[in-house]
Amino acid sequence: MTRHIVAPRGQGGRGAFHRIADAVRAAAPGDLVVISPGTWTEALVLDRAVVLAAEHGRGSVVLTSPPGDRPAVTVDGPDCGLHDMTVWGADEAAPAVAVRPGAGLVMEDCTVEGGRLQVHGPDGEEAGTTALVLRRCRLERARLAGLHLAGAVRARMEECAVTGVDGTGVVLSGTARLNAVQLRLDRTSGSGVRLRGSARLRITDSAFIGTGRAGLLLEDDSEAVAGGLRIESPGAAGVHLTGSSRVELTDSRILGAAAVGLAAQDRTSLTVTDCAVVEAGANGLMITDAARAVLTDCRIDRSTFSAVHASGNATVRLTDSLVRGGAEHGVHAVDDTRVELVGCGIRDVDMTGVAALDRATVTVTGCRVENSATGIRLGSGADTRVAQTVVSGTKEIGVQVAGGTAVLTDVRVTGAGAAGIVVDKDADATVEGGTVADCGGSGLVVWTGARPTVTGTHIRRPAKNGVYLADGAGGTFTLVDITGAGFPALHVGAAADPLFQECRIRDCAEALGTDDGAAPKLRDCTADHAPLVFGTSAAPSSRSGNGGPSAPGDARGEAAADGDDVPEESLEDLLGELHALVGLDRVKRDVGSLVKLMQTVRRREEAGLPAPPLSRHLVFAGNPGTGKTTVARLYGRLLKALGLLRRGHLVEVDRTSLVGEYVGHTGPKTTAAFNRALGGVLFIDEAYSLAPVGAGNDFGTEAVATLVKLMEDHRDDVIVIAAGYPGDMHRFIGSNPGLASRFGRTLAFEDYNSDELVSIVEYQAGEHRYELTPGAREELGRLFDLLPRGEGFGNGRSARQMFQEMTERQAQRVAELSDPTPDQLIALESGDLPIPVTTPVASA
Repeated sequence: MTRHIVAPRGQGGRGAFHRIADAVRAAAPGDLVVISPGTWTEALVLDRAVVLAAEHGRGSVVLTSPPGDRPAVTVDGPDCGLHDMTVWGADEAAPAVAVRPGAGLVMEDCTVEGGRLQVHGPDGEEAGTTALVLRRCRLERARLAGLHLAGAVRARMEECAVTGVDGTGVVLSGTARLNAVQLRLDRTSGSGVRLRGSARLRITDSAFIGTGRAGLLLEDDSEAVAGGLRIESPGAAGVHLTGSSRVELTDSRILGAAAVGLAAQDRTSLTVTDCAVVEAGANGLMITDAARAVLTDCRIDRSTFSAVHASGNATVRLTDSLVRGGAEHGVHAVDDTRVELVGCGIRDVDMTGVAALDRATVTVTGCRVENSATGIRLGSGADTRVAQTVVSGTKEIGVQVAGGTAVLTDVRVTGAGAAGIVVDKDADATVEGGTVADCGGSGLVVWTGARPTVTGTHIRRPAKNGVYLADGAGGTFTLVDITGAGFPALHVGAAADPLFQECRIRDCAEALGTDDGAAPKLRDCTADHAPLVFGTSAAPSSRSGNGGPSAPGDARGEAAADGDDVPEESLEDLLGELHALVGLDRVKRDVGSLVKLMQTVRRREEAGLPAPPLSRHLVFAGNPGTGKTTVARLYGRLLKALGLLRRGHLVEVDRTSLVGEYVGHTGPKTTAAFNRALGGVLFIDEAYSLAPVGAGNDFGTEAVATLVKLMEDHRDDVIVIAAGYPGDMHRFIGSNPGLASRFGRTLAFEDYNSDELVSIVEYQAGEHRYELTPGAREELGRLFDLLPRGEGFGNGRSARQMFQEMTERQAQRVAELSDPTPDQLIALESGDLPIPVTTPVASA
């Protein structure tokens, strides 16, 4: 190999060339041209295998093209090389270095600036290829593209950077092939890397940062395989596939995309393994048209839209992947898509964990859905299946079957804020096995027209019914086990005709509640180990799940409804019972005044005189445990004794008894509760919760509107008492114009003082055959003085809890005595008090 020296005139010694072009023409294939430091303005053409190198290393030699549109370096021969050179183009929109078809170029430690590196290969593979190798090179400040590979090009980039491009960083078209390792690409106004035609890209351990458009864009029949790729803050999608392109992505990260993290459309194929998409500006993964996507061991975090959105005829499979956070759905499948989730986790999304709509076919197996609004919503007309899946901590419904055909197998729903499982109108659902536990509404809700098949399902501790069937619902329920329901375990609405067979009910508020016209069939069912039947006096329930009529054949319920067999109570006895209550002096005076007013109203009516304008509905304002419910119950009985109410009974409800869990449920629930109270008193505890701060579209406003109308329609046959904290009750009354005119009087229930609390404990003791010693009474008063009177203080409830704790401690003490006397068995001593607090806490 011959060395040719290029140096300015007067330098370089004898035989040195003063122009690079002269040295190139003089060089034989394989020769080395060594260039002295400086800026050389020439349009070089390398038509043979020569290598140009800077004598003093990188940055010491600058090659710049003369004015015009010619590249600074044109490569037209094989095996050419540029080492340690800086090449300046004359026009950023034109090539600074051009490699022609069939040529070859190796660039090491070079910079190309002010124009692109453009490499053309032959049009067909049979015509040969063009070769390019870039090592530790930098391409910057170009327009349209930093590097453009077109045609049959085979290229390799190692430890290179492409930056500051007003356009696309790297473009591959035709049949170009690029293998890139440790490529850094940043600050492009267009996409980072764009593939067209049948181009192929293999890239590892690289980073695309701050691209103006997509990080990686594939079109036509192109293909990319990427590993260890980091795409950060792209101005559009992180990876975008169109046409029939394909991408395999492994161990990569897409962070902060302005649009979709991974987008596949048309007939594309996307395979993603061990990757993360974080904080996408739209969907984390969007698959549409006839695209296919397979994600394994991936993570999609905090997407602005649905984390996974599938539409058209797309096919998606997620395995062992995690969706966390996001403003919309976790997985959203619409149109005719097919979505399969296996072993995935979806949590902390603002809307639905998994939503299947239109005609989407969705299969969910072995997954966990946590802390979403609704867990899983199956509203597709196609078949959907959920198996071995846990849904927990949803704010609303756990699993909702809103349409089509759905099969739920061994699904566990825990801690749902509303119903555990809901089968909407006309939906076809099969529930096999599984558990619904600790939900804030009913365990299983079957809406009008739905007829599910439920087998072997366990329902534990629902706040409302175990199974609630709306009017006209049905279905078959076999081996359903219900424990600890707060309302009747089974509620059957009017014209509903379910079949319950071999069901087991234990420790529920009641076993069966029915509305008029209900026709349940019970076969081999038990409630607390006793046979459960319907239509005979053996029916163990007297009310419906929403406070509806008694079950047919329940003699006690029918008698109560008619007002028969209820002993008459004298007004004097009832007033005596009122005045015997501990404390409440102001309330007693107010109730006494109301009774006198009502007596006068009654006498005027008997004399044929019109009654004065009067609102009988009341607001009870006071802290918990101040006797509001007790006084409300007495008030109803007093009005019954006055002949102003038919029954005088009390029906106690709260928000959960009046407000529905879904659209169309609140009105019927509120009406059913109100109808239970006809002839007596409807007591609404914590009524302010029907008008929460910033209610918006809260269903509580519908409950209030329904109450206002019912109070007008039945103004002579019911008393409504709204109870709650004093400050919050003002907001409740002001939430609807009709409330202020109907609640004209407020009774204030003051907190008990320490002496009154001691009296309550003494009353409880007397009721249970205990006696406080003088020392215990004195010490108890001091203890109540020291008790904090903040938010957790329960007034009379705290006194009753104190009595219970004293009896427990006394039982422990007496158990140590070998032969206690009768006096010792009933005595509550100072030592039976809890250990007192030592620092007084001011009242809240």
